[in-house]
Amino acid sequence: MHSLKVIIGDSDENQRKELKKILHTLGHFVVGEARSSLETLKVLRRLTPDLAFITHNASLRDGEHVAEIIEEERLCAVILLVESNYIGMYGRSESETVIPYLRKPVNITTLEPMMNIAVSRYREVIKLEQEINKLKDTLMTRKLVEKAKGLLMNHQGLSETEAFRRIQKQAMNKRTSIKSIAQSIILAYGA
Repeated sequence: MHSLKVIIGDSDENQRKELKKILHTLGHFVVGEARSSLETLKVLRRLTPDLAFITHNASLRDGEHVAEIIEEERLCAVILLVESNYIGMYGRSESETVIPYLRKPVNITTLEPMMNIAVSRYREVIKLEQEINKLKDTLMTRKLVEKAKGLLMNHQGLSETEAFRRIQKQAMNKRTSIKSIAQSIILAYGA
């Protein structure tokens, strides 16, 4: 794995220092540290890291919530650091969000593979969301083009092929997308 920009959100300065040392040993850069949940989110949004370590403990009780926010907003990959007696929401099947967690004390042997998993999973989710958005846009374009073709066929007596060619030609002449031309046709006919 290449070097990552990392943020550590932990109220315990000694634990932050220890994790920072391990991360440096692995060749990663700690670009920000925070002592509270709110501070963690502020630092994270400002520095846009590749990965965030968020601690869930007595003084940072809402670590789970912060990790969920990071995950839901797709701010970066996230790993929750928990005490050894942790029984949290991530073992429950009804949780839609699955956030990897490591039990403290963290060691280099468990840390590196978990980082690989978290970052790979995050990148895969981003890639899948981009593909979904592209497919949604393609479907929307097809629907608009079909509607525009129908309008041209009804109002101008064109065949389906002629209507589609007219849309294509207008898009080329105006150097714009077929979707944009289809929207214009739909607007022009008030449909």
